[in-house]
Parts: sequence; C-alpha cells; structure tokens
Amino acid sequence: MKKSLFGIVVSLLLASPAFAELSWTTDLPKAMEKAKSENKLVMMDFTGSDWCGWCIKLNKEVFSTPEFAEYAKKNLVPVEVDFPRKKELSAEQKKANLELQNKYKIEGYPTIIVLNSEGKKVGELGYMAGGPKAFIAKLDELKKK
Repeated sequence: MKKSLFGIVVSLLLASPAFAELSWTTDLPKAMEKAKSENKLVMMDFTGSDWCGWCIKLNKEVFSTPEFAEYAKKNLVPVEVDFPRKKELSAEQKKANLELQNKYKIEGYPTIIVLNSEGKKVGELGYMAGGPKAFIAKLDELKKK
C-alpha cells in the first residue's frame, strides 16, 4: 500500500506545472510555422552551451526554472542556436547556426533574438539579473510591439 501511494504522489508531482521542462527546437523554419499558427513569439538563444559562463548562468537562473517553462509554453517557441566546443553538431546544424549568426549579426553570447509570429525582430536580450521574473517582464514588453 505504501509503495502504491508513493508512486501516485510521485506521478502527481512530476505531472504538475512545477516540473514543467522547456522544450527547445533547433529548426527555425519549423519554429516560425508554429509561432504563426499559435500566435507566439520566437525566442532564439544564441549560446555557447558548454563553455560560455553567462550562457550557463542564464540557462540555470531562467530557462531551467518551472516559472519560465510555464511562461514559455504559453507564449514562446524557443530555438537554440548553439556554438558548443565539446558537443558535436551535425554539419547541417553548424551551417544553419552560422547563417543565423551572420543574419542577426551576433557578436557575443548569450544573445537572445525575439521575433514576432511574422518573423520580424522585435527585440534583443542578453543575460540580466533578476531571474525568471525580470526576463519574463522584458519578454512581455516585446510582446506588445
């Protein structure tokens, strides 16, 4: 009886919004289709996921939080544009990421480019103190553009 009750409690906890995880894509065209059909913003995270200290900090303090995951689920289509040093990307993904880096003139990491559902750039963000609340507030400002 104790084991089945424990299993039920764990299942309920894992299904709760507090354990929501942010789902990223690496395919901008598909992200744009989804954003258009769901009237969401596209948030591109230009990152050095395995070496950039500020990128890792932003991921830990904002993107990995349940609060941000819930917000993103309702408002964003997150796209990771990664430039790792240890993790190997496919040649196709490297090329796509480089093209996006050149298109948006990315000079440092992390850089967050926010597009509306029509593909128009509405903002650019980076790491900021204040955790998910501060980041969400900035995104809400950009939603109004």
